[in-house]
Formats: sequence, C-alpha cells, structure tokens
Amino acid sequence: MKNSFKFHSEIPVTSLTHKWIDHKSTLKLVSPNNRSNIEIIVVGTGLAGGSAAASLSELGYRVKAFCYQDSPRRAHSVAAQGGINASKNYKGDNDSIYQLFYDTIKGGDYRSREANVYRLAEISSNIIDQCVAQGVPFARDYAGYLETRSFGGTKVSRTFYAKGQTGQQLLLACYSSMARQIGKGRIKMYNRHEMLDLVTVDGVAKGIIARNLISGKIEKHAAHAIVIASGGYGNIFFLSTNAMGSNASAIWKVHKKGGFFANPCYTQIHPTCIPIHGNYQSKLTLMSESLRNDGRIWVPNKLEDAVFLRNGSKKPEDISEENRDYYLERRYPSFGNLVPRDVASRAAKERCDKGFGIENNENKEGVFLDFSFSVEKYGKEKANELGIQQPSSLDKKKLGKKIMESKYGNLFHMYEKITNKDPYKTPMKIYPAVHYTMGGLWVDYNLMTSIPGCYVIGEANFSDHGSNRLGASALMQGLADGYFILPYTIADYLSKCITEKISTKHIAFQQAEKNVKNRIQKLIQNNGNMPVDFFHKKLGNIMWKYVGMSRNHIGLCKAIKNIQELRYEFWKNVFVPGYVDDGLNSELEKAGRVADFLELGELMAMDALNRKESCGSHFREEYQTKEGEALRDDVHYKYVSVWEYRKNYPISDEIMHKEDLNFTFVKVQSRSYK
Repeated sequence: MKNSFKFHSEIPVTSLTHKWIDHKSTLKLVSPNNRSNIEIIVVGTGLAGGSAAASLSELGYRVKAFCYQDSPRRAHSVAAQGGINASKNYKGDNDSIYQLFYDTIKGGDYRSREANVYRLAEISSNIIDQCVAQGVPFARDYAGYLETRSFGGTKVSRTFYAKGQTGQQLLLACYSSMARQIGKGRIKMYNRHEMLDLVTVDGVAKGIIARNLISGKIEKHAAHAIVIASGGYGNIFFLSTNAMGSNASAIWKVHKKGGFFANPCYTQIHPTCIPIHGNYQSKLTLMSESLRNDGRIWVPNKLEDAVFLRNGSKKPEDISEENRDYYLERRYPSFGNLVPRDVASRAAKERCDKGFGIENNENKEGVFLDFSFSVEKYGKEKANELGIQQPSSLDKKKLGKKIMESKYGNLFHMYEKITNKDPYKTPMKIYPAVHYTMGGLWVDYNLMTSIPGCYVIGEANFSDHGSNRLGASALMQGLADGYFILPYTIADYLSKCITEKISTKHIAFQQAEKNVKNRIQKLIQNNGNMPVDFFHKKLGNIMWKYVGMSRNHIGLCKAIKNIQELRYEFWKNVFVPGYVDDGLNSELEKAGRVADFLELGELMAMDALNRKESCGSHFREEYQTKEGEALRDDVHYKYVSVWEYRKNYPISDEIMHKEDLNFTFVKVQSRSYK
C-alpha cells in the first residue's frame, strides 16, 4: 500500500460559484453533423443511465443502452419513494443554492468535493423544470404550486415529491424520453443483457462484453465512449432495500481493468425500513424517510415494557406518554426526528443494543414510528377550516387520516399489505437497513474514470455525497449527471474521436470474450455442492456483523480473513446448475455477481480498517465522542481513499492513493445536529 497521487481531478481553478460556468466554456464541442458518426454505450437504464441515454441521443449521438431487466422501466430507480431535492425556495424559508450545498457538505461529514457538490446544488432547480416539462405529476398545494416537504439533515422544505412514488414517476418520464429516441433509431436497446467485462485498447475504453441473459450468447460491442450507470453495491450485504438483481459487477469489471475505486467503505444505512422477520428473508423493504416529517420515533423507557411489547402482552397504545422515549427528539432537539440517516440509524441501534427494541426477531431489533400525533394535529386543523366546533376525537382522526392519506397513502398501504398492521391506527415498526453506497468508481470533475473514455454516473460513482448521503439527493444526483453534466463533459472527450473507426475485430475484444467464456465455464463445471445463495448469505452476515453500522479494528481484521476463506470455499464448492450452452440461467447470473461481491467485500473492509476515524456512515467504535457521536480526524483523514487494482495480484495487494479534500468555501467543523 502506498500513498501517491497519479491522477488529476480536473477541478477548475476559479472561485467556487464560477467553477462550472467557467469550465463549460473551456470544453470542446462536437458538431451536430458529426454526432451521428459517434457511438456511445450506456450500461444501466435507471434515472442516471436513462437520462444520459435520452439526452445524448437527443443531441444526435448513436447510443446503445444495456440493462439486465426486461425493460428500463424495471430499473431500481423505480423504488425511490420520498422525493428529489432542489433549492427553489418555494416555501420562502430562506433556502438557496448555498444552503443546499452546505447541507450536503455537512451531511456528508466534510468528506466530499466542494466543487462537485456546489455544481449539484446549482443544477438542482433545472432538474425540477425538466421533469415538470416531461409531465411528472409532482404534488401541488391548494393554489396549484409545486408542494415540498422536509428530509433529514435540513431545516427547510426543498424535497419535491409525487406521493410515495417519486422514483417511479421520474423514471416513467425519463423512459418516455428514451422511447422517443428508440423510435427514431438513435437508441438501440439491449434488454436482458448483462455487462461482463470492459474492453480497453492501449488503456482506453473501447467497448464491452455482454451476455444475452435469454439466449446465453456472449456478445462484443464497440463504442467511442462507455458510460457506466449500474447503481450501487448495497446487495453485498445480502439483505438490503435494493432490488435483488442489483449488483456491482459492471463497476468491479471497470475497477479490475484500471478504474480506481473510491471510498468503498462508505455504506448508507437507512433508518426507516421494515425490520427483519426471519432467516429465510431475501430482501428488506424501505419505508420512505419522508414519513419522519409526520412520524415520531420512540421506544419504551422501561425495559420491562420492551419485553411486554415483544411478547405481545402489551400493545404500543398501552404505553403511556410519560413511559415513551422519543430518543431522537431527546438527543437532537434542533433537528428532532429529521436528523441525517447515519445519526438516526446509530441512535436506533444504541437503544436496541441496550434492550429497548420492540420487535420479537432474533436480535430484538425494532423501534416505533408513530403517526398518531400528526393525525390528531391535521384533523384539528381541518376541523377548524371547516368550522366544526369542538370536533370529537373520531372526527379529528377521520379528517387527519384523509390528509395523511393524500401525502403517504401508498406507503401506508404497502406497510399494511406486508405486516397486516394498519399504521393509521398503530405505530409502524422500523429498523435500519442497508440502502445506498456513497463509495464507487473514482471520477474526475468531468465524470470520467482513470480509464480514458469510460465515464461513470449516478450511484455507481463516488463524487457527491461524501461519507453520508442526505435523503432525496440520489435522484437529484442521477438526473443531474445524466441530463445536465455528462452531455457537456463527454463532448470534450468525443471531439478527439470524430475520425476514429471502432471495431470489435481488435484482439482486445477476442481476449476479453475468451476470459468471460472461461469464467462461465469454470463456474458451471465446478461440480460443487452448495448453492450460490449459501455463499451470498454468509458474505452478508460477515459484512453486516463487522463492516455494517458499527466497526472496529478486531472485527474488520476478522472480516478480511473470513471473506478470503469464504471466497476460496466459493470457488471450490459452489454449484451452478445447467450447461455452458444453456440460455436462461439465473443461478449463473447470481454466481458471477456473488464472485465479484466476494472481492469487493474484502476491499470495503480494507478501506474501513485503513480509515482510523469515524465520519458519516463510517463509524469506528474506537473513535467516538463521550456522547457516542462520530469523531473525525481531519488532520490525517481529510481525503478520498482511492484504490488501484494490481493485475494478477490478490485484493489485499491493492494500492491506496489519496485525493486531498480542500475546503475554501465552507468552514470544516464538528458536525452537530443537537
């Protein structure tokens, strides 16, 4: 491991407020009549990939778009619930570009690039205008203006939303833009295709190797530039809120071809998810952070009450107000239930670790999210509006329920379908779960990796969120990258490729195809006796126990050792049914993804072990304040850890570089939400 700096972030050397404007003026352009001669591959068609594919093809480039789902509409962006941030200040609560920038920098615990975050805040308002023009049915207030609500880590209402289906509505709008270009023939869509390798020629990205998941055919595709928008790697924990097909294989292949990996240990734990209910569960369900606007989180303040709640002797309604501990409001009076996700998650863990958990699962993990106060409040307000004098408790509940239903109806319906409990009548049970990854492939200011011609956007890169992402900022980043950043920056690179001819006949394509086929053959002919999920669950248990919400030196060393042993066991004993020439084989798909997770998991643990501080989602037990808050070390760790893979060497021999983080616009200080 060494600490050298062999790459350049391309951040403009001007004042922060002018960096993006000035930078755009220096970027080279591609003439409209030349764009149809240039091909771009986009891997992933969620909000980042879909918006990029639509924008680039609208400009006239020829785009090949790949997704492993049967349609871009099935991308995991569809599952985003709560909303998308933008600094429009429609509520008149003194929001601004600076305020959004500052909240994001602070929320990321001062571990993100100033320049990237400010650009994101600048662009945010354009995203809302774009989406409204596309027909996204954002919520509106009584006067017809766009409605907003608050999310964690902020004191303003800047989150635009479409009930609890914001991701779905944004993705449908994005897909409609894609469909227009598919109809014109500018986008060639490759549904049910998975990228299995990146092809480089003399160190420059020139194409990909993909597998047709229906026929099993291995295909070679060449392009002038490659855009990776394949999402994050949260499924390494097995149980997460991600779609079960979400994986890290595309970004891991880029990493092993020379793309640097940044901050792999930064994993976001979302505080409001339905708790684990058994050992045979395959995924977890998110309940939107927006619910914390109107829900109060609590546990009983008596251990015996927690026991009674777990065994069913008492109901939540039986616990009197004075015997409830609204622990977020108690510990963080300034932000209350709207503290950032990492803070809320650790606070829930602390209560449950001390025995106050209310769910009767294996680890007694669960807390209440209670809406009775808001139902009462909204009901009383509505009764006043209607001129109802001295409304009964039942009247207030009916009126309040209607208002809550207009804001969160589909979320409450989903919760009731899963748990058979009505959250209008009894509190939701929630507990933190893996949700998002702030780490990802390293990119410069232009969103290009350390491999020329390979760009990475959305959750797949590391660029904007530091060590903790604020709620409703993932959709903002994905659409900013795809609609408003990449189309400008990629042209600067493509301007050098106008006369270049691309072909899959180069020997690099043949070699990459051969390597992919050999790996598939090795997996299928392994003759082991344990299914893929056996190893994925074991890996998930290691990651959650030692590289999850709380980490320490001994546990991280154990994780590295255990992952290495599990990886050896995987290649010795995994069983993948079928034959090499078979077409559809979901177990083969899973095996390839888990094999990559078994390498990435080791790198995550190495990165967490190296970072001897607590910041954002990375909480080292050895480095905390007396109050149990994260204790940063800005003297030694104010940098992005950037990992370089060494070909033909084990993961343990990866080289770590440092990209120093320089703050000129904000004052780096202890992050407090009290």
